[in-house]
Amino acid sequence: MQTNKPSPTGSFSPPSEGSGEAVMFRRGLRGGLRVAFKTLGCRLNQYETDALVTDFDQAGYQLVGIDESPDVVIINTCTVTNQSDQKSRTVISQASRKNTDAVVVVTGCMANNFKEKLESQDNITFVVENNRKSSVLSLVEAHFSGEILHPDQLPQDVFRYEPVQKSLHTRSAVKIQDGCDNFCTFCIIPMVRGRAVSRPVHDVLESVRKTIENGFKEIVITGVNIGRYEDGEARFEDLLAKILEVPGDFRVRISSLEPDGFGDRFVELFSHPKLMPHLHLCLQSGSEKTLLRMRRMYDVEQFRKTINQFRSVYTDFNFTTDIIVGFPGETDEEFQQTIEAVKEFNFSHVHTFKYSVRKGTRAERLENHIPEKIKNERSLQIRELSEENKAHYLTSFIGQTQEVLVEKIAQGIANGYGQHYVPVRFKASGIQKNSVHSINLIEIRGIGENMYLFGELNG
Repeated sequence: MQTNKPSPTGSFSPPSEGSGEAVMFRRGLRGGLRVAFKTLGCRLNQYETDALVTDFDQAGYQLVGIDESPDVVIINTCTVTNQSDQKSRTVISQASRKNTDAVVVVTGCMANNFKEKLESQDNITFVVENNRKSSVLSLVEAHFSGEILHPDQLPQDVFRYEPVQKSLHTRSAVKIQDGCDNFCTFCIIPMVRGRAVSRPVHDVLESVRKTIENGFKEIVITGVNIGRYEDGEARFEDLLAKILEVPGDFRVRISSLEPDGFGDRFVELFSHPKLMPHLHLCLQSGSEKTLLRMRRMYDVEQFRKTINQFRSVYTDFNFTTDIIVGFPGETDEEFQQTIEAVKEFNFSHVHTFKYSVRKGTRAERLENHIPEKIKNERSLQIRELSEENKAHYLTSFIGQTQEVLVEKIAQGIANGYGQHYVPVRFKASGIQKNSVHSINLIEIRGIGENMYLFGELNG
């Protein structure tokens, strides 16, 4: 294991606006030690990185890009697919090669899934599992102080994160839950995130209040399986209702959600002006047989009922989803059922995954694994259909207005998302980031996944 202590030397210039890495920095109380972050994977990982960014910023570190000679590199990994593993390995290799004297901390789901292998690599200083991730600053501080502290000595607490203050993003997430008890046959998450646990209601509400006080205009409710939230008698809808009652001018979004266990009350909550009309509802397959092999907790008809419940009340409600193609045993007929479901439900975006074998899962032992060539063909069909759906959905907003939260300004153009989570751009004269503006939508620009609505300020 690498134990060399980095030296805070080298020239420094601020990262470029919108670089995707740490775009804010300040002179550190520790004499200018630099820290860089790289995040892969889900919104929950993004939130946990932002919480770590806040920790290091408050401790006096300069937040820089990964190519800006950092003294500390923190890589928050993903392991949900083989492709995720490869991306994580590539980032670790590149970051350590460019920063040979830096402390390299690898955390996230890959740190759980391949802990021993990662610990054996000379280019990694520390490997920190998910349940100890919130204490990464303590580990790094101990290292620079000359203390011997092993990551396994860090406290285990998946909710220990402070409310985000400094962020790599305009909106901030609030974590309400971690882990999962579903054990879908393809999924490794219960193994790397653990069993389902929920954060107490009062802690969640306090985090929401502080996050709003820190200046965020939009919060995202996040976790691994947030629909199964449970604190005493409080369920997810109860918590959501309390969040919406928190005073302040802010918007609320819900991150990825499993399509089971919701009724009329959940639908009614979206009439609240703070709750944005969009859900990422995970379908995975339009085939009942495939869903059974996946061990999903719903069927297509139940999914259809949920979609229809919402759209009978909110006709332009936006649904996005995940689809897995090439699951073991998926026939041409079963795949075609998925195609028909994507058409019927008119998702504005489909996050498409090619099935990837995860060791230790039940799906690994299933028969009739699908050749990679067929997976690629099916993935392309879903992506093309997703682009058609997106164009159709965006077209329905032309001539209407959206309240757009500005996330980025580049070359005089403001970029952000409206309340329906549709991408919008407009001329940015006199506009600041993290501000909300009413935009008249004029036309669609861009192609494929890069399509967006272009508009102008209302009044």
